Amino acid sequence: MYFGGESFFGGTGAGDMNDRIYMGGGGEEYGTPQGLTLKYANRHGLVAGATGTGKTVTLQIMAEGFSKAGVPVFLSDVKGDLSGLAASGSEGFKLHTAFMKRAATIGFDDYAYEAFPVTFWDLFGEQGHPVRTTMAEMGPLLLSRMLDLSEAQEGVLNIAFRLSDEEGLPLLDLRDLRALLVHVGENAPQLSLEYGHISNASIGAIQRRLLVLENQGGANLFGEPALELADLMRTTQDGQGRVNILAADKLMASPALYATFLLWLLSELFEELPEIGDPDKPRLVFFFDEAHLLFDDAPKALIDKVEQVARLIRSKGVGVYFITQNPADVPEDVLGQLGNRVQHALRAFTARDKQALHRAAQTYRENPRFDIETAIREVGVGEAVTSMLQKKGVPGVAERTLIRPPSSQLGPISKSARRAVIEASPVAGKYETLRDRDSAYERLKARAAAAARAAEAAEAEEERLEVQEREFRAARRYSTGGVRSTSRRIGRPRKKDTFGSAIGEAVIKELKGTTGRRLVRGIFGGLFKGR
Repeated sequence: MYFGGESFFGGTGAGDMNDRIYMGGGGEEYGTPQGLTLKYANRHGLVAGATGTGKTVTLQIMAEGFSKAGVPVFLSDVKGDLSGLAASGSEGFKLHTAFMKRAATIGFDDYAYEAFPVTFWDLFGEQGHPVRTTMAEMGPLLLSRMLDLSEAQEGVLNIAFRLSDEEGLPLLDLRDLRALLVHVGENAPQLSLEYGHISNASIGAIQRRLLVLENQGGANLFGEPALELADLMRTTQDGQGRVNILAADKLMASPALYATFLLWLLSELFEELPEIGDPDKPRLVFFFDEAHLLFDDAPKALIDKVEQVARLIRSKGVGVYFITQNPADVPEDVLGQLGNRVQHALRAFTARDKQALHRAAQTYRENPRFDIETAIREVGVGEAVTSMLQKKGVPGVAERTLIRPPSSQLGPISKSARRAVIEASPVAGKYETLRDRDSAYERLKARAAAAARAAEAAEAEEERLEVQEREFRAARRYSTGGVRSTSRRIGRPRKKDTFGSAIGEAVIKELKGTTGRRLVRGIFGGLFKGR
């Protein structure tokens, strides 16, 4: 097989398999063989086409090519078919004859069956290793997108995250965020003075959305141990890149969760990986399947974020490939960053479909041998109109291409085979056990418990003081008014009224008066004077 005058397979020239990923060919009818140059693979790409036209197989052979070139791959398995990458194709497969015929037609003389190193991941921990992040790493912007919050609700969420940083309340999982939102609501009057108005209605709306997210399985995404990006960039001892497959068949029931998770992962790669310029081959290739879910009803701020990541992440050695049904699903600013194109058939049944087909054809470099718009409409299953970046990153001329057959198994592997791959994985046992360390929920709970103990102690002290005061008052009444009243009752028993008693009372009364005081002074005065 020759490519640009040099052998595409083997040898040490520019056509070496180490320099390019063979995509397909097809003789005179289909033009020159097509290969994806590894040096320009980090310039991103697009795989588009209607349902059933062969996008999944194209994704599979690209993953195979990158893996053999030593480039790790991350992709999501929406239909469950891509797990076959972990197993070798076989002669007993019903399409074996068709595959061999296709390989002979396009001159793929070195075609052979083989398996590839695969690591399975699953947000739910059922079909692969659990993959998690923390609330803090997700951030308020992506979380607001996931929860579909209004501007006011997003503002309250930003306040909660700010408070988390300032008060040392780590946000790891859903429980942490819920507890923090309760704390924000309880202190809304004070916080509103500093950060702006906080309404109970907004807090209640966020709490309800978090409950929906939890019911959809979103609680499995948040927690620790969080995913380490280095585990997505592993290679085998013989230099093959590992193919990381995210089980997404169940995840697709929550499209917002699926899209936000992949965007978070892409953002983490962008923020954490160092700049390396233009490497000879990518450090990682990231496939974003069902890309329209990312852009449907997305706010401009989010689209701007995706455009920024797509424009700058290539200098960090990461290639991003969007897989979608129609190129129109991807915003123009993002589409302009996708240099490598594989366009499967587009069906034009309506006026809108025809417009989309016309726009898709205009994005390719013209080929005088055929009309691109007609070719996109007419290519069959397993065929595509391709355009790969050439020397100096110039888009190649569009070509009709028969896509090469996959070397790995076409279709899913068995559950037992998947389990064996998971158990033999280099990260087996690392993420399976959930770790619940001290975070916002525990710290706010501790604060509440301490406040309750303080309130209980204050109440007990208040009761003690009240008892002490009652005892003091009782003692005071006993030593003053209480004694006199008692002495009157005990010391003055009622006697019969007699003449003697009457004279006695009169004398005592007189002595108590002025005359009595004078008499006493006279007596004592005389006594002291005599001394």
